[in-house]
Amino acid sequence: MPYFLNSITPVNQFTKTTKEKYFVDKSKLIEKMNELVGTASQFVCITRPRRFGKTINAMMLASYYSKNADFKGVFDRLEISKSPSYLEHLNKHNVVYITFSKPTSDYTNYTEYISSFTKQLTEDLKDQFEIEINKKEKLGKAFENLYNETGQSFIFIIDEWDYIFNNNLFSENDRKEFLRFLEDLLKDRPYVELAYMTGVLPIAKYFSGSTANMFDEYTFINDDTYDKYFGFTNSEVEELCARQSKVSMNELKEWYNGYKTLGEYDVYNPRSVVYALKRGRCQSYWTNTGPMDEISYYIENNVEEVRNDIVQMVSGIPVNIHLEGYSAEQVNLNTRDEILSAMAVYGFLSYHDETLTIPNKELRMKFDYSLKNHQMGAVSEIVMKSNEMLKATLKKDTETMEKLIQEAHDINIPIIKYGDENSLACVITLAYLAAREDYKVVREMPAGIGFADFVFYPINKSKPAFIIELKKDSTPDEALKQIKEKRYALSLKDCTGQKLAVGISYDSRLKTHKVKIEDIEV
Repeated sequence: MPYFLNSITPVNQFTKTTKEKYFVDKSKLIEKMNELVGTASQFVCITRPRRFGKTINAMMLASYYSKNADFKGVFDRLEISKSPSYLEHLNKHNVVYITFSKPTSDYTNYTEYISSFTKQLTEDLKDQFEIEINKKEKLGKAFENLYNETGQSFIFIIDEWDYIFNNNLFSENDRKEFLRFLEDLLKDRPYVELAYMTGVLPIAKYFSGSTANMFDEYTFINDDTYDKYFGFTNSEVEELCARQSKVSMNELKEWYNGYKTLGEYDVYNPRSVVYALKRGRCQSYWTNTGPMDEISYYIENNVEEVRNDIVQMVSGIPVNIHLEGYSAEQVNLNTRDEILSAMAVYGFLSYHDETLTIPNKELRMKFDYSLKNHQMGAVSEIVMKSNEMLKATLKKDTETMEKLIQEAHDINIPIIKYGDENSLACVITLAYLAAREDYKVVREMPAGIGFADFVFYPINKSKPAFIIELKKDSTPDEALKQIKEKRYALSLKDCTGQKLAVGISYDSRLKTHKVKIEDIEV
């Protein structure tokens, strides 16, 4: 349903969701909205990546506020029922609910598309309040005339506001017209008690002359007010996990955690968590839905600006950067800041304390795949050869290993020019990227009485496992000695197959590598 005026059905997506085994109660969000109803702070735009609970929360608010509806039986069972403001607003407001993800196949242009909303809402106003409406007037004027005649005010709940910014049917001028439509409907209108709007893209209010600057905006990057209501928090996932026995909390954390909000909450992707618990296994559920090719697009759009950052983050090394933000008007991404900001807004990266990381295994697998893209140049060539590196290691073919590491070192990426230990770690990551399909790779792993540079745990514990220690301006023998003396092999005690110690050294004067491999015992 693209819209309604006080016509929400008793059985909707929200009421269905409350009956699910893995339902998480986010109804305290209503209490936060109740604080804003009828105040000068009544304009709220909350943007999040896809599948982070935006639509369910919008439907929840509509179910709670709408007149001509009775949802007391639903909300009495939820946390909001404990709020002092609960009964004050329960099903007592005129609500206009609009979702702009209306299929565009029935329309040939923006005018037809937006007119369909205007026409239906105008007819609803006429039918419900029994007043005459001039069809030539703009929608905002029709609402204002009604308010002046009857005193009726409204709560507006707008879902997927940014749909036209992601649809090829609409031009840049159409998008500007749409912002003017929102301005006419909402800005400085006395009938607006609350305007709650959601989408993926932050609203374009950062530009001079923008028409939608009345909204207080809360994004994935800057929100410490509503952050716990979108996505699942760590405690919520623990509670859900306890309802089944097939998937462990550690698995869920590895696969789907990694987002840190401004309010210091660890946030999980809800879709992925629920699907993993329902199906009894962790795999990619979110990245396999929707237009996830944006990851490759953003990297390809400005390879030189972001390639180094991607290689660094894939290697497990955070990128320190101050991001200014990203909005819907930025269709063309031309700078490193714009590209990385967009990736954070879409949920492809986690941004916290001016630090960017790849949040979890589900996203890391997508980034690993993106490094194989031919647009990545020599990086993709190294990645495509990473199967050879794993095979050479398991065969103790040190000559081939030295050759492949040297090739990875020699590609034109500043981050791997060996200014520090992280540089060598980036080379090793690229050289062994294919190993992640069969191994859990941990960098700086606490082991024995120290920290091993890399530990490769086989998913099948009967397969070979190995530890890599790196040395600069030393010898691989020194690296092997450290593995033994600090008892790093203790980290592989659960593995039943062959165990290898791999020592890799780099000579900064000759710019060459040496490798030595030995069997080790726990």
